[in-house]
Amino acid sequence: MTAVLQQVTAQHSQCTPRAAFQTDDPLVILRFAADALHAGMASALVTLTDIRGGSARPRGAQMAVREDGQYCGVVSGGCVEAAAAYEALEAIHSGRDRDVVYGQGSPYMDIVLPCGGSITLHIRLIRSAQPLLTVLAALEQRQAAGLRWHSDAPGFSAVSHPLKTGRDKQTFQVGYRPRPRIMLAGRSAASDITTSVAEAAGYEVHSCNGVHSASGLIDDDTAVVLLYHDLHQELPFLEAALNATPFYIGALGSERTHQRRSESLIQRGYSPQAIARINAPIGLFPKARDASSLALSVLADVAAARTAMLEAR
Repeated sequence: MTAVLQQVTAQHSQCTPRAAFQTDDPLVILRFAADALHAGMASALVTLTDIRGGSARPRGAQMAVREDGQYCGVVSGGCVEAAAAYEALEAIHSGRDRDVVYGQGSPYMDIVLPCGGSITLHIRLIRSAQPLLTVLAALEQRQAAGLRWHSDAPGFSAVSHPLKTGRDKQTFQVGYRPRPRIMLAGRSAASDITTSVAEAAGYEVHSCNGVHSASGLIDDDTAVVLLYHDLHQELPFLEAALNATPFYIGALGSERTHQRRSESLIQRGYSPQAIARINAPIGLFPKARDASSLALSVLADVAAARTAMLEAR
């Protein structure tokens, strides 16, 4: 432990940092911070703002730290979180925001990043819960939002439209997307396992028995997963998906089945460009013939599409 951390530990031994729980879900992290303020506890957000070389987490990754030492969130591969929480406690007790560097060029030589690079964390006091609550309210309404701050001004401001995470001169902003949703249609063992795996991975899952229950729920942050063995049953769901803007559409079946599917959609007036949005055969790896493998293949494909969508925005 560095001399600085030893000093902070001595000053605030009554609130030694400890993880309240494990999560990297931005919604959970923001809610944890907002709830702390409502409970009368000071808190801070720790944000990964700069990366040199490699990093286990992207810019915008965050932690929330309360004055009692409890924290949640992840800004590295697990190697700096406790140290970052100590720094956040010092910022809370001093009343001043701060930046801290870990890895190459850092004064903390005993904290080494396995990736060999360095990261800069910005620790900012949360002076009002309102910006966080504004972002959380937007996300609950399935709307993108963000937090922005200026280096020369305290606190945060909420932004009620999509933001790309990053720096613009003296301003840094973090964009948040609604929780990814999976619209799942089809009744089979694979459907049940896919639902379980997706929920464990933090997806919001809606199992649809009729197209009327699906069409109004498909938005930019939705993946449509069709696990039918009957083209006639899946076609209404496919049309609902093609008429909306989900980030992923996938359908079960062989290449021959997809050829028949495409012909049916062309007869219904859909262009080849629209049909090309459908991932079929569904899944990241081919010929997954048992239910568990198919579920993993489907969720891996959805996660890859989600990552690509976030990186493009």
